[in-house]
Amino acid sequence: MRIPQGFAFSSAGRATGAALAVAGLGLLLTALGGCDRSAADQKAKGDAAPAVAVETMHPLRSDMAAVYSGTAPIEADQEARVVAKVGGEVRRLLVEEGDLVREGQVLAVLDGDKLRLEATEARANLARLERDYARNVELNKRGLIGSAAFDTLRFELDAQRAVTERATLALSYTDVRAPIAGVVAERRVKVGNSVQPNDPMFVVTRPYPLLVHVHVPERELSKIAVGQRADAQVDAAQGAFAATIRRISPVVDPATGTFKVTLEFEQNPRLKPGMFARVNIVYERRQNALLIPRAALIDGEAGPSVFVVDHGKAAVRLVRIGLANGGNVEVLSGLGDDEPVVVVGQNGLKVGNEVRIVPPAPATAGRAS
Repeated sequence: MRIPQGFAFSSAGRATGAALAVAGLGLLLTALGGCDRSAADQKAKGDAAPAVAVETMHPLRSDMAAVYSGTAPIEADQEARVVAKVGGEVRRLLVEEGDLVREGQVLAVLDGDKLRLEATEARANLARLERDYARNVELNKRGLIGSAAFDTLRFELDAQRAVTERATLALSYTDVRAPIAGVVAERRVKVGNSVQPNDPMFVVTRPYPLLVHVHVPERELSKIAVGQRADAQVDAAQGAFAATIRRISPVVDPATGTFKVTLEFEQNPRLKPGMFARVNIVYERRQNALLIPRAALIDGEAGPSVFVVDHGKAAVRLVRIGLANGGNVEVLSGLGDDEPVVVVGQNGLKVGNEVRIVPPAPATAGRAS
């Protein structure tokens, strides 16, 4: 049987259409699969945590000093408040504030008219009793006067001598004298003022040495010793000044839990009593210590730790801490010199987080310097 030619062409067309349909279906499935993979990749990328922005800083090698800081006013080691020892009117003032005076120098003169008369009277009575006593000595040797009467005369003479000395001493107090050598810090009277005994008249201060007293917590007692060096920042004198621990109180105040430490300044004319000082007592020094900012530390159950950046990811390092001073702490172990330490952004950081290092802000730059 002979197949018509048209029929053969029709079968070939159907075969070709079927092949095209299969190819088209394959392309469609491939396209759909590619879309599914792209969507999955985008979903996976969307699910990944974004990199955490942090600031880092490498540890620094530098000398380290552990200090205790306190504040107190500067005081003179010797200061005398000169008071009137007798009453009277101020007749003369011989010194002014700022004058240097010697020990025993007359600062002011009070009127001594009444005291001078009392001293004159006492000397006259003493002279009379001495004359009577001398005459009765010879009578006593001859037995012409009783021993009781002679003893009474001798006692009266001794008493009058004491009265005369007291009157003379009171008269000498009208010259108001400096009890110590130094500088007149205050003058509290004027010419014509009437003063009574114990009224303040002057303050005399010995300008050197100058001291400062700080009260240190009892937990620091073992770290403080006589002879330790310190420095004090004195704003009024616009500078820092060297001082040395001169003495340490042997008792702790139970009310405050502190003990008194007295420091002596090196002589410097810029320092004056009454200035306010911020004292830093250096009780330990370390050379070439490894330093990091205190803010980088994280307290944990296992001890202090820091975050570092290791191959773009956050890693934790347990560290052992030594001295602390201001914003820096010394790392004794657990951290390498070349490991970048996270100083900002570590609070929300977790181990393994991707990190993105950003430049330090001006406030944090140089923090460990």
